[in-house]
Amino acid sequence: MRSWSVIIILAVSQFVMVLDSTVMNVSISVVADDLGTSITGMQAAITFYALTMAAFMLTGGKLGDLMGRARAFKIGAVIYGIGSLTTALSPNLTVLLIGWSLVEGLGAVLVIPAIASLAAINYTGKARVTAFSILGAVTGLAAAVGPLLGGVMTTYLSWRYVFVAETVVMVAVLFAAKLIRDVPRDPEVRIDPLSVVASAGGLSLIVYGVLQSKTWGWLKPQHPPEIGGDEIAPLGVSPVAYLLLAGVVVLWLFVLRQRTLATSGRQPLLRVELFRIAALRSGLGGFLAQYFAIAALFFVVPVYLQTMLGRDALQTGVKILPLSVGLVLFSILGSWLTARRSARFIARGGQITMALGTLLVIASVGIDLRNAAFAAGMFVVGAGFGLLASQLGNVNMSAVEEKDTSEVGGLQGTFQNLGSSFGTAVAGSVFLLMLSSGFVSAVNDAENLSPIDQQRIVAAVDDQGVPIISADEARTLVLEAGGSEESAQAVSQAYSDSQIAALQQSLFVVFGLLVLALLFSRHLPNRIPEPGPALERKSAEPEPKSGS
Repeated sequence: MRSWSVIIILAVSQFVMVLDSTVMNVSISVVADDLGTSITGMQAAITFYALTMAAFMLTGGKLGDLMGRARAFKIGAVIYGIGSLTTALSPNLTVLLIGWSLVEGLGAVLVIPAIASLAAINYTGKARVTAFSILGAVTGLAAAVGPLLGGVMTTYLSWRYVFVAETVVMVAVLFAAKLIRDVPRDPEVRIDPLSVVASAGGLSLIVYGVLQSKTWGWLKPQHPPEIGGDEIAPLGVSPVAYLLLAGVVVLWLFVLRQRTLATSGRQPLLRVELFRIAALRSGLGGFLAQYFAIAALFFVVPVYLQTMLGRDALQTGVKILPLSVGLVLFSILGSWLTARRSARFIARGGQITMALGTLLVIASVGIDLRNAAFAAGMFVVGAGFGLLASQLGNVNMSAVEEKDTSEVGGLQGTFQNLGSSFGTAVAGSVFLLMLSSGFVSAVNDAENLSPIDQQRIVAAVDDQGVPIISADEARTLVLEAGGSEESAQAVSQAYSDSQIAALQQSLFVVFGLLVLALLFSRHLPNRIPEPGPALERKSAEPEPKSGS
């Protein structure tokens, strides 16, 4: 077993990579005021960051093969550190977009695939299981701690100090990286520029479309973009549908290009035959479902706590903290169980546990939060995440030969970003759709409001987009539109009830996906073989029969 200094370096880097977006999400209003921009501008920065990550993650993994994983890791750390410092010093939105959304994003696409690959290279056997458990736990921990840390820094210091700290950490990582062992790079690796363009374009279109679905709608246009006052919704269909269709077509062309390159003896950006490995498909699918669930929770729960219950960023972070505790404890337990139970058993147990935790969270939310049940639910969700985190990374890396670990690292990063994007968008869309219809129903059912007043109130909110407002704000809108105190109170109460219903329905989507994910985990292995020359398998291992 190698020194644990290597996994500490990799885990610290992983923590920083994941921390960024969660800190920015919870501090969005303060950052917008500080930079003299709008919430819309900040949302654009967050979207651009996600696009950069998703678009170039596969390329980042391939660059690790080209220049060596350790070198790619170091170069990525330098780029990321420069981006973090630029972000910390940002005087306006433009500089923030360059520093955070672009430079940090490009640094991350080199670092994240390299982390997974270097963990597989530096550790074997039980040590590798523990290493990937740590990485998985750190990923979830950063996502869960991000709101708390962001709340503390924003409330008592400045959001800029987070990025200053990231710069210092990446400098320290760079100096410590000499301890990391690497395998010789493959001098024959080549990168096909057309493949890079196709993969980046296809993934960008899909991720951007998914992220915009909350605003523009999936099929029926909600608040589509405008040019000269005219809405962009060809044939009455939301632009999101066109973006998703275009993305699928471009990715299909990308796959065709990879097959053509492989047939002609040239190197593809992605060896699509890797997806013939059943264990890898199940592992990547687990990654997608896992991050879908956690991203969805981290979108709707803060909205509930802050908008509906009036909690501040710090209080929100404290409420989410039990998830972090469960995650850390059960990632350790999952590593310990590896010698006693199969990866399939532990991972499926994690999916079931996350689903049960989500049900507890659904049962605990209301006009008044059931604190004990909510804390228990978040803890159980974290426990399930921890069990999954202890297995999936090692499953994916052990399913392929050592030379393919960088490629699989890029795939893991891509599926993680896709899962996070879909989780935020799908759960958010359900939540906002139900919230919007609930508000309209509350106004239309108010007996003491005239039809004209009803239209005026709905239009006032509709002009601002989908109503993420508190019940008190709904009451104020009615009063400002000329409604009576009785009508305002009735609308406020009805809207408050619809908020809870919308929240529960969006969380049920998460529960449903976690149950569905069980169907796609049947090919997870019972036993993960030790890496070595005798056990190196074909990249296109035949699919096991059902029940094997």
